Amino acid sequence: MNNQSTSFLKEDPWRIFRIMAEFVDSFETLSRVSPAVAIFGSARMPRSSPYYKAAVELARGLAQHNLTVITGGGPGIMEAANKGAALAKGRSVGLNIELPMEQKPNRYANIPIHFHYFFARKVCFAKYSIAFVFMPGGFGTLDEFAEIITLEQTQRIPEFPIILFGRKFWSGLLRWMQKNMVKPGYIDAKDLKLVTLTDDPQEAIDIILDYERRVGPPEMVPKAFA
Repeated sequence: MNNQSTSFLKEDPWRIFRIMAEFVDSFETLSRVSPAVAIFGSARMPRSSPYYKAAVELARGLAQHNLTVITGGGPGIMEAANKGAALAKGRSVGLNIELPMEQKPNRYANIPIHFHYFFARKVCFAKYSIAFVFMPGGFGTLDEFAEIITLEQTQRIPEFPIILFGRKFWSGLLRWMQKNMVKPGYIDAKDLKLVTLTDDPQEAIDIILDYERRVGPPEMVPKAFA
């Protein structure tokens, strides 16, 4: 038996069990708190930023309408969204993952769930949310945005609301997509209609509540990965 096979037998089965445990634990918890809205954004956003304040307002409004708020559980925008939900005495979920820099759990997530694997964490965002709000952020925010819009474009999940918050931040990306993706035919023009751009927390709340009203009570909301 070669070294590669020996390594698999020693390490990979235990890794599989660890992955399974992350899914079982997180699915069990999140299945009790949906419907939820996922809010993404920079871990480095200062508390003095208008975007931080907007995230607090947005999450508070969602929690007041009995929607769970889910974030990555860290600082910055994640902290702001968890704080807003907690201030409204709502369900404030933090899907935290330990990173070498910047990712420490914020104190406002009253339902903390810890992950070792990024992909398991990403599945939970998509599976238990009925809407997605993307505040300004870095690579992680762009990664989540690309993931969710791809899942909707390919009809792997329902057409849940996708809201890009911050016209100044997101408009350039949308123009680039129009010029370099839609115009050459790499994506359809209708694909960009999956996205709503806004600077208004109340508009974002209204879009999400309107979607919830249209699809009916929680048990009637379409499920991702059904």
